[in-house]
Amino acid sequence: MSIPATMRALQQTSLNGPQDMRLITDASVPSPGPGEVLIRVTAAGVNFADISKSHGTFGDGPRPPYLAGFEAAGEVVAVGEAVTSPQPGTRVVGVGDGAFAEYMVLPAAAAVPVPPSWTEHQALGLMVNWPTALAALKLLGGITAGQTVLIHAAAGATGQAAVAIAKHYGATVVATASPAKHETVLALGANHILDSLRGDLAAEVLRLTGGAGVDVVLESAGGATFEASLAAAKRVTGRVVVYGLAGGEAAITNWDLVYKDQVHLIGLNIGVLIQAAPQIFGEVMGELSALIAAGVLAPVQPTTYDLADGPKALAELETRATIGKLALLP
Repeated sequence: MSIPATMRALQQTSLNGPQDMRLITDASVPSPGPGEVLIRVTAAGVNFADISKSHGTFGDGPRPPYLAGFEAAGEVVAVGEAVTSPQPGTRVVGVGDGAFAEYMVLPAAAAVPVPPSWTEHQALGLMVNWPTALAALKLLGGITAGQTVLIHAAAGATGQAAVAIAKHYGATVVATASPAKHETVLALGANHILDSLRGDLAAEVLRLTGGAGVDVVLESAGGATFEASLAAAKRVTGRVVVYGLAGGEAAITNWDLVYKDQVHLIGLNIGVLIQAAPQIFGEVMGELSALIAAGVLAPVQPTTYDLADGPKALAELETRATIGKLALLP
């Protein structure tokens, strides 16, 4: 197929948030270098990390102006030097720079084939949301049958996967979400659902657990909820896995850990896991494939927006107005 010289893309022009993301029509189509492939983007995933980058709060994030987005699925249309797989025509999903565009470059080794019966839309999340949920629960959280897990933002793409995975491994799930999303979360199998907006989350979790607290907390809310997460975890053995800060930063000191919150505090960044421990990430992906084959995780259709409506999609995600996975269509 013919590859154009320029393309439509969303460019972040400031660090004032997604409202300063602009659609441009003359972005240069990138060329794949050694070990890379060029894909024609069919669907790009929208994530909280995109919001963090637009505000300049993402660690080592890009400086504006930059092409936004990092997760996409589509068809390989060109390959760089020394690339033997995937070949042009292969449908893949992966993470890279500039996903909110008509074309993007991916590392060939990290371009995962879209499952044969899935659409590219449905494959979004395979490299970000689902591995994050599994790594947080099993690899770092060590969840086992009979334990109890607290999952914040349970109606989001990562939260929904976490509920399904935790239930599969025999855990009791206490989930949080805004009231309008409670039915969605309960349908996933959550045992208890709490209003994420209420101010006594820790007290409610302790009441549900007979004062013991939960074994694992999946903490992505940040802000004031972070303190509730620490208070809701079991003393000494409780694990709090932090993989997001949607509600803002929160502070904890060594004094807190010694005298107030005696918990295991664990940080997770799926991008760092991929780069720093590729073998471990491979093990996570292997287990994820088994969960998909067993029907524990089934493909879901994301809520879609036109590429030009990217700022709207990000704004709705930022205000917690969405459910499940969001995608932009170039």
